Amino acid sequence: MSVRVAILIPARNEAESIRETLHALREALPDAPVLVLDDGSVDTTAERALQAGAQVVSVSNYLPRTGSKGDALWLGWQLIEAENYLFLDADLGSSARYAPRLLTPVQLRYADMTIGVLPPAGRTGGFGLVVHLARCYLRLRTGRQFRAPLSGQRAIRRELLTRLRGFAPGYGLELGLTLDACLLGARILEIETPFEHRAYGRTLKGFLHRARQLRDVCLAMAGVRKAWYNCPSGICPTYRRE
Repeated sequence: MSVRVAILIPARNEAESIRETLHALREALPDAPVLVLDDGSVDTTAERALQAGAQVVSVSNYLPRTGSKGDALWLGWQLIEAENYLFLDADLGSSARYAPRLLTPVQLRYADMTIGVLPPAGRTGGFGLVVHLARCYLRLRTGRQFRAPLSGQRAIRRELLTRLRGFAPGYGLELGLTLDACLLGARILEIETPFEHRAYGRTLKGFLHRARQLRDVCLAMAGVRKAWYNCPSGICPTYRRE
């Protein structure tokens, strides 16, 4: 049975924030099922998500490898049928209560996808090089200027998802999704939303994170997409390159 809205949250070692995120979503969207896609956590993420009332799916039970946000979210919308989906990060905490701002234009069919534009990270953020690269690439390919091409906070209609042939791997998911939706003629709105989430900052961990992000964004720009489909032996991957 299809539901009007389903919330998909990929999570890996988010025990510190997942419960607060889920409580905020339960207050804001009490009727929407929440699917936490636990992607190889070694902490208590799954247990805390269950305690907070979410459905929890262990990605490794379906896919042979973990660690890709794109893989987890593609799996998620295959597992639950809804008219509209919210893709949200697990570390939003209490700011997840603002998620309906993204959902309303999609439900009213003013948009096929909305993207949450977060407040500037300031000194806690990085240098913005990867975001700038993504903006320039999208402007070159689509003629549109996006403020938050790498934002993971999105609402999207199922009808649009069914027209896609896969997601870009890892942190390239959002860039690939934005590009592919544009090329399909989808109506995309960016909406300022006061979400708050972890900033890695200008630390060694932060630089390593941005290096992985740059790698995945480059793969997305190269046209790499991956999807997982049902097959006789389970769920099988299909790769393609534009």
